Amino acid sequence: MTYCIGVLLDDGMIFASDSRTNAGLDNIAKFSKMTVFERRGDRVIVLLSSGNLAGTQAVIGVLNQRCAAADAAMNLWSARTMFDVAMLVADAMRDIEQRDGAYLQESEIAFNASFIVGGQIGGEGMRLFRIYAEGNFIEAGIDTPYFQTGETKYGKPVIDRVITRSTLLADATKCVLVSFDSTMRSNLSVGMPIDLICYERDSLEVQKRRRFDDGDAYFTAIIREWSEGLRQVFRHLPEVGW
Repeated sequence: MTYCIGVLLDDGMIFASDSRTNAGLDNIAKFSKMTVFERRGDRVIVLLSSGNLAGTQAVIGVLNQRCAAADAAMNLWSARTMFDVAMLVADAMRDIEQRDGAYLQESEIAFNASFIVGGQIGGEGMRLFRIYAEGNFIEAGIDTPYFQTGETKYGKPVIDRVITRSTLLADATKCVLVSFDSTMRSNLSVGMPIDLICYERDSLEVQKRRRFDDGDAYFTAIIREWSEGLRQVFRHLPEVGW
């Protein structure tokens, strides 16, 4: 299982993903689910992947191959808008599904790769998309400033209570990390390391990127403070009237 989140704010964007994959209780591994295409001063494109690992890696491989091909009609480096980027990712997903789908069905396995794609290309604003396994997608807006994929339900409540489009990047970053703690506490299929990018609007480069692994001092401190804060609030709640 997976937990990934992309957040679109007035001041920038936040991307985060866990790194745990499993094919059964005794087959657990770590793979990064974050892929970055960056050309400073021109574009920053971030992909967060969930679903079948072989499928998502195949899609990333196709995108990289098309970026390297001199005769490619359009790729992630030549795309003029983030909408074009979302279309290119969707096309790659459909190509892999068309190639592998029938073979997967023979083993009763569905092609379930999906992506959160966001970033900024020079000349337009920041944009964020959620691309489903079928290749169709939706775009974040004022009423929906974030997308999650994978094991979403445990981290969603704190996001809904805190984050709006006007939330400061620093506050939203802390909220995203708390949402990962909530998810990992309730679902063992989501786990460290956590990959995190905090992108500042119009910078057109990744200036803030971190990986939080087990025992990370900052992650441990923020979760300890959050847990103690919840206990203090709970102790001050009014008693139930009978």
